[in-house]
Amino acid sequence: METLTQWMRAADSFLWGPPMLVLLLGTHLFYTIRLKFVQRYLMTAFSVVVERDKMLNGNVSPFAALSVALASTIGTGNVVGVATAVCLGGPGAVFWCMITGIFGMATKYAESLLAIKYRVRDEKGEVHGGPMYTILRGLGWRWMAVTFAVIGAIAVMGTGNLVQSNAIASIINETFAVPNWISGLCIALIVGLVIVGGLQSIAKVCTCMVPLMSFIYLAGCAALLVINWHYLDDAVLLILKCAFSPKAAAGGMLGYGFMLAAQYGVARGLFSNEAGMGSEPIVAATARTRNAVRQGLVSYTGTFCTIIICTLTGIVIVSSALAHPELVNLGDRSIITQNCFAQIPYCGKYILTFANFAFASTTLLGWFYYGEQCVRFLIKKESAVAVYKGIYILFSFLGALGSLSLVWDFASFANGLMVIPNVVSLLLLHKVVTAETQKYLWSGRQAENDPECS
Repeated sequence: METLTQWMRAADSFLWGPPMLVLLLGTHLFYTIRLKFVQRYLMTAFSVVVERDKMLNGNVSPFAALSVALASTIGTGNVVGVATAVCLGGPGAVFWCMITGIFGMATKYAESLLAIKYRVRDEKGEVHGGPMYTILRGLGWRWMAVTFAVIGAIAVMGTGNLVQSNAIASIINETFAVPNWISGLCIALIVGLVIVGGLQSIAKVCTCMVPLMSFIYLAGCAALLVINWHYLDDAVLLILKCAFSPKAAAGGMLGYGFMLAAQYGVARGLFSNEAGMGSEPIVAATARTRNAVRQGLVSYTGTFCTIIICTLTGIVIVSSALAHPELVNLGDRSIITQNCFAQIPYCGKYILTFANFAFASTTLLGWFYYGEQCVRFLIKKESAVAVYKGIYILFSFLGALGSLSLVWDFASFANGLMVIPNVVSLLLLHKVVTAETQKYLWSGRQAENDPECS
């Protein structure tokens, strides 16, 4: 088992190495330039998020689809991942994580637009979409569409299930000393009760939980910024200095340099917002929308939200390390966020515990829908979906019971494999994305209905 873990870790490190970073970041830059910095329409996008129009075609509202996507994207990895980037790459990693997210908004826009453009309607009148349908209908490559769906269904069990239930059980055990098997039973029961209702049930829970968990976590970050306000200027300046320092300076937190800051900041930025991975377009395709461009705009607001969370987390860590170097040590990334939140009197650890619990719980629900749609694409039988639900519920219990280092490495490897077919389709279908953007966004006609969306 130890040998297998080492092999999987090596494979994962290779896959997420420089070639993958170049592929993803290159795609982000390509679409940012090709779409004339589509990020500038952010305020228009937020106005579309809150719009309600039940006469449009789709399964859920744009806000509900965004909530499910955010539930899946905003997880413990955003918090722990940023801490890891800062510890390994230095304070400058925060800047590069933010920049990568900003460019990633263009890719998220493009893949969600294509998901709407190539979605399908089943015999019950429900719509389905995602990279597998984009690849099949846009490129005609069934083999690659099937490959993505198979990899997606497998990755869901790791990233979206086992590691999340394990994180929840560990958090509850550390804070309240509840045995993991009891937490596992409760997790399985809750997951089963929610997912049995399908997307509508998942969307209702996520629509309530996502704003709440985000507000509580951001309120905790705001409290820490107030506590350490004397060091905020120094923290921001240090982040910028380390981000552009041509070489590592001697001693202290400047002992990292540009290369490490860029490497870990870009890697964490690419992984945390999931732009280019192909997961979020699966739920974006179900949204009620007048045209594909509007849902593309809605989807990239989710990436913007992850940028805010990751950036604030990074500033909190750096400012806390400056204010309390004896408490917040960048050399110990496993407990760095806990030590930061310990500065909040009485309730700091409970704020972080609730945030991590909520992040992991909603990720469990959101990723189930991704896996269900992959299975539905592969095997168009309700019995197969029912079996998948049962397995998912069982795994949510098993994940709470033990160490999952091998599962995490495998899930990360599978996530990397999802990127390749999705990004290939994005690059090959760039003319479709540009044409839709020209037709509806650049011409100021984004409020018009597109008959093809019906």
